[in-house]
Amino acid sequence: MNFYEILQLIIPETGNTLIMVAVSTILGYAFGLPLGIILTLTDKNGLKPNKAVYTILDIIVNIFRSIPFVILLVWMIPFTKALVYTSIGVKGAIVPLTVSAIPFIARMIEQSLKEVDPGVIEAAQAMGASTWQIVMKVLLVESRSSLVLGTTIVFSSIIGYVAMAGMVGAGGLGDVAIRYGYLRYVKEVMLAAIIVVIIIVQIFQLAGNYLAKKVDKRQ
Repeated sequence: MNFYEILQLIIPETGNTLIMVAVSTILGYAFGLPLGIILTLTDKNGLKPNKAVYTILDIIVNIFRSIPFVILLVWMIPFTKALVYTSIGVKGAIVPLTVSAIPFIARMIEQSLKEVDPGVIEAAQAMGASTWQIVMKVLLVESRSSLVLGTTIVFSSIIGYVAMAGMVGAGGLGDVAIRYGYLRYVKEVMLAAIIVVIIIVQIFQLAGNYLAKKVDKRQ
């Protein structure tokens, strides 16, 4: 297989990979961010302690984080088909990718918010700030550097999940690597897919590190 043929395979699937990662990350944060905030607030040391709510959410998050993605992918096929009418391709992969990302993101958010100096929170309370104001103007602002770094970790993890989703026909670079690099023993395609994934992850990691430093008030 020549260089041009490899490009014809890699370029479209690189686009599919980026679409799956971007959409599942956005949807993951849409649900994971509020979940992480609720976990932080309802913890025993949170602003609104609620043992029942925290325990239930904590168990749910731990359960879904414990399920290997490949198993989750297969287990969710009926739900995925009911939601997007297919379990393969880009659309079919986004559903389990998002479900897998949500608990991971929620835990990352919780950990980042809990790193905020309690003294800053107490100062905001002393000035009469509401819980919503403390969340938006203190917790999220003070933890922004950690949140950015957490996003890079989430992105890298979802890239790995996308590669695994290729095993069941989700498309993307993982699918190309399996179909051509593994099943057909075309080593050049496997190598090309690996190189592209490494480049994508490194670009995002460097961008995340740079942004984290820019928003870190300690720098």
